[in-house]
Amino acid sequence: MWLKNLQIYRLPANYAMTAAQLNECLLSRAFVPCTGMDVQSQGFAPPRDGGDLVHTVNGQMLLKLCTEKRLLPASVINQVSKAKAAELEDQQGFKPGRKQMREIKEQVADELLPRAFAVQNHTAVWIDPVNGWLVIDSATPSKADDVLKLLLKSVDQFPVTSLRVIQSPLAAMTSWLSSDEAPIGFTIDQDTELRSCGMDKSAVRYVSHTLDADDMGRHIAAGKQCTRLALTWADKITFVLTESLAIKRVTALDVIKENSDSKMQDDCERFDSDFVLMTGELSRMLADIVDALGGEASA
Repeated sequence: MWLKNLQIYRLPANYAMTAAQLNECLLSRAFVPCTGMDVQSQGFAPPRDGGDLVHTVNGQMLLKLCTEKRLLPASVINQVSKAKAAELEDQQGFKPGRKQMREIKEQVADELLPRAFAVQNHTAVWIDPVNGWLVIDSATPSKADDVLKLLLKSVDQFPVTSLRVIQSPLAAMTSWLSSDEAPIGFTIDQDTELRSCGMDKSAVRYVSHTLDADDMGRHIAAGKQCTRLALTWADKITFVLTESLAIKRVTALDVIKENSDSKMQDDCERFDSDFVLMTGELSRMLADIVDALGGEASA
C-alpha cells in the first residue's frame, strides 16, 4: 500500500500518545453505515479487516476514515415527483402550485432515501509519532479538513499544526526551473505548470515534455511562476510538488518495489511489510523536501 496524495501536517516530535490510547479516543467516532434517513455517515474504520481503529507497525500508525453517502439524484426525485403531481392533478382538477410541488418533492425524497444506493470512500491517515508527521492521503484540502475535524473532536487537545517552511514552494520551484538545477537529492522531471501572477492569469503546462531551460527562462522572465513541478527523490519516488506544499501523484519506482518481499504469501505480513517500507522512505523524503525549501519555519 502506498499513499498517493499527501496533505502534510506536523505533530510534536516523539508524540507521546500511544496507539492504544488513540484507538480508545477514536472509538466514539467509529464508522457506522447510514441508517434510516441518514444521507451521509462518517467515522473511523479499521485499516485492516478485523483489526483496531489504529493499526501500528514499528511505531508507525495508520488510520482510515470511511465516508458513506447515499446517492439520490435530483433527476430521480423530479421524475417521481412529476408522476405524483400528475396523479394529484387528476384528483383535484388543477395543477399543484409551487408550495404543493415543494411538499411533493420533500415527500418523494423521504420515501426514496432509505432505498438509495450507498457508496463508500476511504481516506488513509499516516501518523509518524517519532518524526512528527501527520499525512492525509487526499488530493484536496477539503477532504483533509474532514479528517482533521473528526480527529480534533475525538482527541482532546490534539496538537496538529500546518507544516510551515522558510521558502515558499512557489519561489523555490521557480528558482529551480530558472537555474535548471534541482536541490540535492532530487531531479526535475517532465511535468510542470507556470502561471502568471498578473491580471491575465495566463498559464502554460508541460506534460511528459522536456523542460528546456531557455523556454523556462522566457516564461519566468515574462512574469510566470512555477505552481506545480514533477520531481524524483533519490531515484526512488516520483511526485508532483504544488505551490500549497501538497504532494501529488506519489509513485514508488522499481528500485523500491524490488526491495519488498514479494515471496510473502500472507496478506497481513505483506500489508505490514509494505507499510514499513513506505513510511520509512516517505519520512526521509519529507525531511529532504523541507530542507530543500530552506528548513522548517518557527512558529
